[in-house]
Amino acid sequence: MPKEHIHILHLPERHIGVEVFSMSEIDPLIHLIEEVSIPHRHDHYTCFFLEEGNLNFNIDFQEIEISSPSLLVSSPGQVHQPGLGDVPAGWLIAFDAKLIDENARTVIEQSFTKIVILRLHDIEKKWFNHIFQLLYSSLKEKKSETFQPQLIQTLINSFFYKVVTIFQQQEDKRIQEYSSRSVEIVKAFNQLVQHHYLKLKRPADYASKMNITVSYLNDTIKAVTGFSSTYFIQQEIFCEAQRLLFYTNKSIKEIAFQLGYEDYKYFIRLFSKTIGMSPSNFRNSHPSASVIKDTDIPT
Repeated sequence: MPKEHIHILHLPERHIGVEVFSMSEIDPLIHLIEEVSIPHRHDHYTCFFLEEGNLNFNIDFQEIEISSPSLLVSSPGQVHQPGLGDVPAGWLIAFDAKLIDENARTVIEQSFTKIVILRLHDIEKKWFNHIFQLLYSSLKEKKSETFQPQLIQTLINSFFYKVVTIFQQQEDKRIQEYSSRSVEIVKAFNQLVQHHYLKLKRPADYASKMNITVSYLNDTIKAVTGFSSTYFIQQEIFCEAQRLLFYTNKSIKEIAFQLGYEDYKYFIRLFSKTIGMSPSNFRNSHPSASVIKDTDIPT
């Protein structure tokens, strides 16, 4: 049954902002499956390193299918739910975003891609296996060493630096035909939208924050992505609207107000135009989600 709020999972207080376990550990894996069996979001990063087998996920109304060797990054705030299937071989890691170098986080936050899947080569697979082994053994130390928190944070950042390095290489292939300045503007705009979409609804608001003209912003976004700046703002807003409609029992008026619209009828018109159906029809229907396979991800 839908709830008043989307279920949010937090890292256990007993940990130092990091939790790691192997998918071969049956007891914690069963506990995890029970805990995440309903759609939920995290207030932290969660990454799934798949060494063998396949993994199915639903992330923000998109079905994800990945095969080994791959690494899936779930960012804070995304609503997701694991699918059924055989237990794969690999590792899971959850960590507080505050532990990560802000510049490294920015690579993910500014990305054109909302769902981050890395298709790995054999050398990369071995590297990630090694770093997970180091993290796991360091966290399992029975007595806390003097510099254990610093050691863990260093290993986590090493892991994340490797993730963003591979991800950046993949993204560079998609945007190499555009100037670095144009790409920089699009990435900065994307990050601002993610942080301010509840209050800032117009491209002019973001252009002002970026100290550029709104026409320059619009032209750049359109040239690089093929979509308008308004499109990206509305996609962020109405992605959250779909989450709230699907996973909570808040009224449409309450959702409109939560998303920054005092005039809920205006919100309904915008939602209908953007999504292709009214909020009430969306809530009452079960549209089939598009399927993303890791074979579609550039390597």
